[in-house]
Amino acid sequence: MNRALIVLMTLAPAAAFAHPGHGDHGLVSGFTHPLFGWDHLLAMVAVGMLAVLGREQKAWQLPLAFVAAMVAGALLGIGGVGIAGVETGILASLVVLGGMLAAGVTGFTGLALGLCALFGLFHGNAHGLELPAHSSALGYFAGFVAATALLHAAGWLAAGKIHATAVRIAGGAMAGAGLLAAI
Repeated sequence: MNRALIVLMTLAPAAAFAHPGHGDHGLVSGFTHPLFGWDHLLAMVAVGMLAVLGREQKAWQLPLAFVAAMVAGALLGIGGVGIAGVETGILASLVVLGGMLAAGVTGFTGLALGLCALFGLFHGNAHGLELPAHSSALGYFAGFVAATALLHAAGWLAAGKIHATAVRIAGGAMAGAGLLAAI
């Protein structure tokens, strides 16, 4: 099931990369943004998977760094400040985080923490720039933060239950999806 989902996401057309409005405003819109944006979904699951591979008590800091930087990036976006190359940064998050999974990176490092924060900033900026008009910024924030935490937890749980080879294959598929979308 997981492999089929990853393959389907990899084959999704590049038009799906655009982040259209997700219907409701506020909480629901914020919650669905990361879930229906395949690029966000894959990167956030990758962060959770990387945290498990660290097998250290400090590994929980990877998702925390991503979420904290995501909120900072969203605040910039809502303030009208777009980070140059935000979409490229999002694709780079797939390539780098997926590549780390594919390579079997197992140690928690300052580099992994810094990368998670950097990529969280890009993802958050995209969220903030796409705040639906006339919606509650607080509700929108709460929605995308909750969805992100759930996606990190899903990655954490999946990586803890499947064989390390499957995690590496999933990482390769994530990196490949990022590369394909960049073409």
